[in-house]
Amino acid sequence: MSIGSLYQYFPNKDAVLRALMDAHVDAGVRLLTERLSDGLPERLEDTLRLFVRAAIDNHRDDPRLHRVLFEEAPRAPAFLARLRGMEQFTVEAVGRVLERHPEVRASSRLNAQVVVATVDSLVHRLVTSEAAAAEGPDFQQVEDEIVTLLSGYLSPQVQ
Repeated sequence: MSIGSLYQYFPNKDAVLRALMDAHVDAGVRLLTERLSDGLPERLEDTLRLFVRAAIDNHRDDPRLHRVLFEEAPRAPAFLARLRGMEQFTVEAVGRVLERHPEVRASSRLNAQVVVATVDSLVHRLVTSEAAAAEGPDFQQVEDEIVTLLSGYLSPQVQ
């Protein structure tokens, strides 16, 4: 598509970036909704794996574009508000999931916030970073390590 054609649909570069950001967020929501359509797995570790895998899959196709969109491009206040709202919704949903698991050491809003922030931060860093792009991340290993980390945090072994 030529630049002239592109600007028939978008008034400026920021509008193009906003449309790409919205498309990425919408794709992530669709992906997670599809994965949850059969319900949650019984085991906590399997539930964590479902969420981590969805986050990885949402970032793996074009990590460079994701890095540009979320690290370098300006983000409009309305988009930031949408992200904050989605994060709060996710924290509340994760909190409800954690309450269903008696093995979780202390199910609280803070635990849910830590889970959401950990998945978001580690997936972003380990999948979309320039170092990850250069090395070609092992997505299964990234998933396994994040699930192990969160499982240990949520269900520490009593010794």
